[in-house]
Amino acid sequence: MAGWLERAWYGDQRPLAPLSFIECLFIRIASKRRAAYASGEKRAYRAPVPVIVVGNISVGGTGKTPFTLWLLALLQSHGFKPGVVSRGYGAKADHYPQVVTAQSSAAEVGDEPLMLVQRSGCPLVVDPVRANAAAHLLEQYDCDIIVSDDGLQHYALGRDLEIAIVDAARGLGNGRCLPVGPLREPPSRLNSIDYVVVNGEPSNDGSKGFSHPGSFTMHLQPGAVRRLDGAVAELAPQPVHAVAGIGNPQRFFATLSQLGYQVIKHPFADHRAFQQQDLEFGDGLPVLMTEKDAVKCRAFAAHNRYYLPVNAQLPQAFADDLLSRINVLVATYRNIRKTDG
Repeated sequence: MAGWLERAWYGDQRPLAPLSFIECLFIRIASKRRAAYASGEKRAYRAPVPVIVVGNISVGGTGKTPFTLWLLALLQSHGFKPGVVSRGYGAKADHYPQVVTAQSSAAEVGDEPLMLVQRSGCPLVVDPVRANAAAHLLEQYDCDIIVSDDGLQHYALGRDLEIAIVDAARGLGNGRCLPVGPLREPPSRLNSIDYVVVNGEPSNDGSKGFSHPGSFTMHLQPGAVRRLDGAVAELAPQPVHAVAGIGNPQRFFATLSQLGYQVIKHPFADHRAFQQQDLEFGDGLPVLMTEKDAVKCRAFAAHNRYYLPVNAQLPQAFADDLLSRINVLVATYRNIRKTDG
C-alpha cells in the first residue's frame, strides 16, 4: 500500500475528497449487489453443510489467517471435519477449481491457502468463484463444515455464520469506503455480522482503537522461530533484516521489536512474489520473515533465513458460544439430509 494512501486512510492526512463521487458510486453498487442476493433476485449457492465466512470489511491485513487457523483447530479438536475454500488471491493455476496440497506452489494456488493447508492439514480448494470451490470440495472430500477464507462480500456463496476480523490499532481508518477510505462496505455492515473479532488491544488514548459492542479480543502470540525448511531454530535477539509482504507489515516489525530484535525493516506489497535478490542484503545478518512469506521463499532457503509463526488466542467464552451455534447448525443440516434422503 502506498504510503500517502495509508496516511490518508489511517493517519491525520485529510480524506481524498475529490474521490467522494467514486466512493458514493462504489457504495451504491455494493449495496445493490448485496440486496439482490438478500431478496433472491440473484441466487446464492447453498452448500448441504454449514458455511462459515471469515473476512473483513477493510482492505489490508487484520489477522484473518491466524484466526482461520485457530478456528480450524477448534473444529478439528471437537470432532468436526472442516474444509476450506478460498479465492486464492494472486494464484495462477492452470485450471479451477484447484485442490491445494502441502506440496503445491504458492505461485499457482496463493500464499495464504498454501499456509493454511500446511499448518492445518485440512482439505482446501481455490477458485475465484467460491461457490464452485465449495461444490468441488464436497465432491472430493468428506467435510461436514466449510470455512470460507475471506469472501465476506462474495454473496454468491451462501453462509450460515459471518465472522469479521478488525485490527484494533488501525480500526476502520477514516471510516470511509474505497477509494476515499479502506472499507469495502460501510461500517454499519458490522451490525449484521454474527461475530466481530478485534485483533489486539485498542490504543491507550482511544483515538484510533476500534471497539464494537459484543466483540471479542484476539491476541497473536509468537511461536518458536523456524528455519525456512520448517525446523525449529535458535535465533537470539540481535540485528535482523525483517521482511514482510503482508497487509500490515508494521505489526510484524513491532512484534519482532517486542521480542528484543533490532529490526531493519523491509516492507513489501501484500502477496509479494519474492525473488532471490529480495532476501540478499550483503551483510550476513539473519533474515526473519512472516510465515506467509516463508511459504513462497523456501526455494531460497539459506543458513541465515528464518520465519516467525504466530498463533491466535481467543477467550474461552467466544469458543464456547461459537461451538454451541455450530453444533446446532450441523445437527440441523444432518436432519435436512435425512429428511431429503
